[in-house]
Amino acid sequence: MSLSESPLSRRQWFQATGLSSLALGMSECVSLRAIGQEKRPVSPSTQLNRFPRMVQEFYVEQVRAAERICIETQSRLKTKADAEAYVRNVREKIARCFGPFPEKTPLNAKVTGTIDRDVYTIEKVIFESRPQFFVTANLYLPKGAKEPRPGVVGSCGHSTNGKAEAAYQSFCQGLARMGYVVLIFDPIGQGERLQYAHIEKATRPGIGVGEHLHAGNQQFLVGEFLGSWRAWDGIRALDYLLSRPEVDPKHVGITGNSGGGTMTTWLCGVESRWTMAAPGCFVTTFRRNLENELPADTEQCPPHCLALGLDHADFLAAMAPKPIIILAKEKDYFDARGAEEAYHRLKRLYGLLGAEENVKLHIGPTPHGYTQENREAMYQWFNRVTGVSDAKTEPKLTIEKDETLWCTPRGQVAELKSRTVFSFTREKSEVLTRKRGKLDGIGLKEAVVAALKLPKREGVPDYRILRPSSDRKYPKPHSTTYVLETEKGVGAVVYRLSEQQHLSRSPKDDKPAILYVSHHSADAELREEPLLTELVKAEPTATFYACDVRGVGESRPDTCGGSNQFLAEYGNDYFYAIHGIMLDRPYIGQKTFDVLRVLDWLADIGHREVHLVAKGWGAIPATFAAMLSDVVTRVTLKNALTSYAEIASAETYSWPLSSFVPDVLAAFDLPDCYRALGDKKFRQIEPWGANSKAG
Repeated sequence: MSLSESPLSRRQWFQATGLSSLALGMSECVSLRAIGQEKRPVSPSTQLNRFPRMVQEFYVEQVRAAERICIETQSRLKTKADAEAYVRNVREKIARCFGPFPEKTPLNAKVTGTIDRDVYTIEKVIFESRPQFFVTANLYLPKGAKEPRPGVVGSCGHSTNGKAEAAYQSFCQGLARMGYVVLIFDPIGQGERLQYAHIEKATRPGIGVGEHLHAGNQQFLVGEFLGSWRAWDGIRALDYLLSRPEVDPKHVGITGNSGGGTMTTWLCGVESRWTMAAPGCFVTTFRRNLENELPADTEQCPPHCLALGLDHADFLAAMAPKPIIILAKEKDYFDARGAEEAYHRLKRLYGLLGAEENVKLHIGPTPHGYTQENREAMYQWFNRVTGVSDAKTEPKLTIEKDETLWCTPRGQVAELKSRTVFSFTREKSEVLTRKRGKLDGIGLKEAVVAALKLPKREGVPDYRILRPSSDRKYPKPHSTTYVLETEKGVGAVVYRLSEQQHLSRSPKDDKPAILYVSHHSADAELREEPLLTELVKAEPTATFYACDVRGVGESRPDTCGGSNQFLAEYGNDYFYAIHGIMLDRPYIGQKTFDVLRVLDWLADIGHREVHLVAKGWGAIPATFAAMLSDVVTRVTLKNALTSYAEIASAETYSWPLSSFVPDVLAAFDLPDCYRALGDKKFRQIEPWGANSKAG
């Protein structure tokens, strides 16, 4: 629906994109005096940003729509057979998000030391989840066991010291003292498994979140997902646990908190051997996380999951009707309302399966963490399932020093020449490059459209005309700002520069046009980028336009803690890029669609020849759009990315996830696109490599 089709849609879009109700007058010819702005010139040093909520509200609507489909599907379940079919269906969908997993290879497990304590021992274990990819783990073994005991795999949350974190030691010791065999392992990028410890500190990704984002974002280029890698470590940990004669395979559980709660949830969905589970401080709903502007690590955002109608509860539903307790916190940043919603969905499903008593929700009163009250809720739940103990409170614990629990001589698998995630990414990139056939012409265009998940373009975008901001110091004295609704609820901001003041719709114009696609802000770059002044002088008869696609410039988000979070590794630009991957609509594809719709608009007002110019981040969507639009006759790119393969082959890189096309290297790379533009007077200026200034 375009804005012109109904007053309601217009009002909703203005509200959604952050303009006040007064701003409705901008599209309805209310005078400047009526909105009190006629004598308030804007300093050219002030960045224009009139749509800071546009992208957030667009995504909220997409995720709400996905959730509605999920809830409606569940509401149609009426019988046990319906519920069983639902469980099978979510398992299949989860496999599409996480699979395929690699073939299992020998674990080559070694015990490198043993710690003797009063009623249990701790074995220091190293195994290979993939060839030469070492996993460090501690195995807690109760003493005096005459028969196999229940086993539990412990999954760590975001702790610098991994398995040695006090809260994680605590639940391992508590379970061991009650008679459980517990294996807890270090996650990728934490504890003894740092992937970038050898890099100079100034350019080294941070432990935990930093390493997960850096390795995980890069993996998308080669069609990998860090969550699958993390889950595979958990599956192989279970393989090792079940290889021990001390463990009863009829009782094996999984538990973890925060990031460990994430992996517990995912592992419930991808591994069928668990008999009980207790995810802590993670389970909520994707909608709650998005609406609360809560970023999550790469591995916490499965590709396609929202497009497939999956939510957190579905990963637990895949284990139904086996016993599960959701551990939440009243004061957690993971919204307890979402935990309640997940629980009620599961309870209804379990009820249809005749096992309503096998699902429980515990909400502790304190903030985020695997604190004693939540650990005790987990003990009681597992004891109820296994009957191994009747203890209801946590026994006395003794927290070990980090180095006491080390499995390696000096606390890092790197000293054992373990492979890194990056080494696998680079290797796969090289394999894909060798295998990939050469695409050109229609085949390349089809591959680009498919990879970007571009929707069909129909008609011409409706648009609004905003009142001018004076004295912007642009290359021409006057500008008119148009906001094109490129799809419902979101748009591109376009500035038309002119010698004379122009306040109305863009006139019919058959002269050649220049369209500039900004790096971070058309407003700022019109004032600061020398290339634009040069172009205006070099092509004086061309009509000049500059464009912000969604998520930059005028629609730069102010979410996830404010506008200063835009370039942060865990900030709002990443936030929307990772949600695009879950929705199966890559953010870079959305931006490309914006450029294409602007080109459609230019063609509609008469321009038959467009010189498409772009810089930095904007050069990638401009490249794709130039390939797909016949109206583009000339292309100039400044600071364009050299290739995706260069990023996949570089241990460090500075380009954001919002510039990446998932699984792109299986089909094509940017140099293929640049070659395809050779007949459009293609010119590159100062291209940027993997580590060039892309921020």
